[in-house]
Amino acid sequence: MISDYFSFALKNLKYRGLRSWLTMLGIFIGIAAVVSLISLGTGLQTAVTGQFSTLSVDTLTINNQGTGFGPPGSTSVVKLNNHDLKLVESNSGVKLAISRLIRIVSVEFNGVREFKYIGSVPENSEERKFVYDSLGVNVQEGRLLENGDYGKIVVGNDFTDENVFEKEIRVGTKLKINGKDYEVIGILEKGSSFTINSVVFMLDGDMKNLLDIGDEIDMIVAQVENKNDVEKVAKSLEEDFLKDRNLKVGEEDFAVQTPLQAISGVNNVLNIINLIVGGIAAISLLVGGIGIMNSMYTSVLERTGEIGIMKAVGAKNGDVLIIFLIESGLLGLVGGIIGAILGLGMAFGVASIAGAALGGIDLGVKISYPLLFGAISFSFFIGILSGVLPAMQAAKLNVVDALRS
Repeated sequence: MISDYFSFALKNLKYRGLRSWLTMLGIFIGIAAVVSLISLGTGLQTAVTGQFSTLSVDTLTINNQGTGFGPPGSTSVVKLNNHDLKLVESNSGVKLAISRLIRIVSVEFNGVREFKYIGSVPENSEERKFVYDSLGVNVQEGRLLENGDYGKIVVGNDFTDENVFEKEIRVGTKLKINGKDYEVIGILEKGSSFTINSVVFMLDGDMKNLLDIGDEIDMIVAQVENKNDVEKVAKSLEEDFLKDRNLKVGEEDFAVQTPLQAISGVNNVLNIINLIVGGIAAISLLVGGIGIMNSMYTSVLERTGEIGIMKAVGAKNGDVLIIFLIESGLLGLVGGIIGAILGLGMAFGVASIAGAALGGIDLGVKISYPLLFGAISFSFFIGILSGVLPAMQAAKLNVVDALRS
């Protein structure tokens, strides 16, 4: 009996052809949006976390609040300076404090000019080792900067891409940075952070001379004595800066940030985006459900005579109800399956395009089978729910009135 119900329902959906596909359009969009978003979520989370993997769990970063877009601290009205560096060093919870300069410069090679991040490397051996270790950088070719390496630079792995400067850059190549020649002595291994992959490292003294930087610091990186006290030391430094700058709580013109705070801030943005896209997907599902309901109501009107014949030959109200519910459920089910497939395709497509645009960073898509089955089941449920009222209307039709129409 059940197989007969399904066979009859499928025959009716096939008969309606294009109308059935248009009815499922809203379901397509809603399920595709949900599946693609959540499938990308894990990969996106990993990629975002990777951008902050350049900071160790026992480090803090201090910079002044910026006024626009640019490297950390470079857009501040009031710059950090050596006085601030000594203030950080004097904190009992700080083991090591290092000043960093991070700017954007013009890099020219083979007649092609690009704008890249440039970061300073300390000239003190201990501080330089800490920077290398905290950034997790290793060379693929050549070596890292050492004492006395003036006029020399280390570049990120993206510089080896011939598509960037239309010619391969190797150790020994000379790049023109802001009009001055520097020799490449090392190329970094590819990392998870696109900033590291496209960065230029040079010694602190070289960078100050190149950009004519005086007593300015873009960022202070502090290593704490005990990694378990990171939050405590961050709070202490905030109090030191407020007191030193004669500011009240809420008037901060600086930021003391832990790696966890940085990741949390970005995750909050991602959660808001997920909510917005999820809301759009929910609206699409609602529209899809209304479309199914409208289609089923139309089907009832068109098939009134058919319903009358079914009842005249012995079909009960329950039989008619089941047939119409199966039809609406199938619309939701097929829409959900196609939407899930489209969603996965969109996720892999976006991951591929975004990865290429961000320098080859992997935004791996994780296929969650519970998600797929859940989305399809939910779509099936929406289909059935949308078909309840039309099905009840069809089941209640009077045999005589139905045959007469």
